[in-house]
Amino acid sequence: MEHDAHTFFLHLLLILVAARLGAELAAWGRLPPVVGELSAGAVLGPTALGWVEPSPVIRLLAEIGIVLLLFEAGLETDVRQLLRAGIKASVVAVAGFAWPFALGFTIAYYGFQRPLLESLFVGGTLTATSIGITLRVLTDLRRQHSHVARLVLGAAVIDDILGVVLLALLYQFSSSGSIDLVRAGRLLLLIGAFFLAAPVAARWISLVVRHLDRTTEVPGLIPTAVVSLLLGFAYLAEEVGAPELLGGFAAGLALSRRFFLPFGLAMSADPGFAERIDAQMRPIIGLLVPVFFVMVGLSLNFRAVDWHSPFIWTFFPALLGAALVGKLISAVPIRESWATRLAIGLAMVPRGEVGLIFAELGRTSGIFDDEVYAALITTIALTTLGSPLLLKAYFQRFQHRLEAVDGTH
Repeated sequence: MEHDAHTFFLHLLLILVAARLGAELAAWGRLPPVVGELSAGAVLGPTALGWVEPSPVIRLLAEIGIVLLLFEAGLETDVRQLLRAGIKASVVAVAGFAWPFALGFTIAYYGFQRPLLESLFVGGTLTATSIGITLRVLTDLRRQHSHVARLVLGAAVIDDILGVVLLALLYQFSSSGSIDLVRAGRLLLLIGAFFLAAPVAARWISLVVRHLDRTTEVPGLIPTAVVSLLLGFAYLAEEVGAPELLGGFAAGLALSRRFFLPFGLAMSADPGFAERIDAQMRPIIGLLVPVFFVMVGLSLNFRAVDWHSPFIWTFFPALLGAALVGKLISAVPIRESWATRLAIGLAMVPRGEVGLIFAELGRTSGIFDDEVYAALITTIALTTLGSPLLLKAYFQRFQHRLEAVDGTH
């Protein structure tokens, strides 16, 4: 036991330091930090140095990191932004969700004769959109309040919700080992009830915590209360048959400073309290979320992949093509200039952390083998790495046309 603790401390030290170094190097190269953290895991793991083999405790820390990651996504979700974006954002979101899923599933199931459940997971992985990466690029370009940004942000909210629901369905299928439409329908009803009830409960709990926060003399109440809420919601999500991370997303959505209760049951909110939650939770999120990304890199063993196999060199390019095309055509159905539609499509391309969650769930469920997992991770990495560069170049090239569009809205 003492030896296990000694090894755990060393491995966690290496993971945290490597994650930070990787993120700093990526940021220095003007790349998303997640790329550096993923690369750090690949270097520490069996692909390169082989210094770290994930222990059960580190895997649990990574799972908590996933819950915190989805909590942060929910906390930053603006439901009113979703309503303001209207029909156009909804069309972009549904198209950007449906096309990659259909293309990925078709390629895997019909093109490569992969099993049905695996093909569904492949399609699900390609549906993801990492709006955090896109928003960072638009902010760097000072275009975060542009017409394109409003449409993309509105679409991303719907995309997140669709993605989380799909993830819950695929999780249920993987747990049971088969596709049962009756159980899927029951799960959807439970998820709907969970999304309606959990935010209401969380809001009432937040009122109690806010009152206690004003009266307590003992520091640390907010992080303790929020983490307890997350763990409780994660447990309840698992109980209804959904992945734990759904609970994190619901809790973040409920505590968002931009949240309003369903059916008009609005409650007075304290913006300062939401900001205190954000400020006090950010160090915990910043500590544990990188553990998840490093874990993904550790789980990827490129040495185990048969690089001489024709499968990997045909499957990966096909997935990459589907990942790009599926998002690029997401804005085709809406009435906008071609320059605006292509900008929206490019902004929807990066998969980032959301795609990694899908891929990791497929791997840990035993659905993906090493070759399929490697193809998916490489696709996610390239879309995450390449799309910010393409988006910057595109905005600089067509700056005047896009500014003209902003002037008409």
